[in-house]
Amino acid sequence: MNRAIEREIRQQLDRLAPDQQRRVLAFARTLAGPMFRGVSGEVTSCFAGTIPKDDLVIISRAIEAGCERVNPDEW
Repeated sequence: MNRAIEREIRQQLDRLAPDQQRRVLAFARTLAGPMFRGVSGEVTSCFAGTIPKDDLVIISRAIEAGCERVNPDEW
């Protein structure tokens, strides 16, 4: 590990309360953990064409209607 980065991390951790330090540890463990791997298209191709066309139209309309709105209080 880069010593300067390690030193800075230690300095910042020392300033945090124990519960915040646990959150940092949990985050670091998440970063260091295995990366999620997706599934190939070959595996999922069996699902192609299984949604009825009428349902696809309904889904498309719902997406278009919902994507046109912005909720400024959402975040």
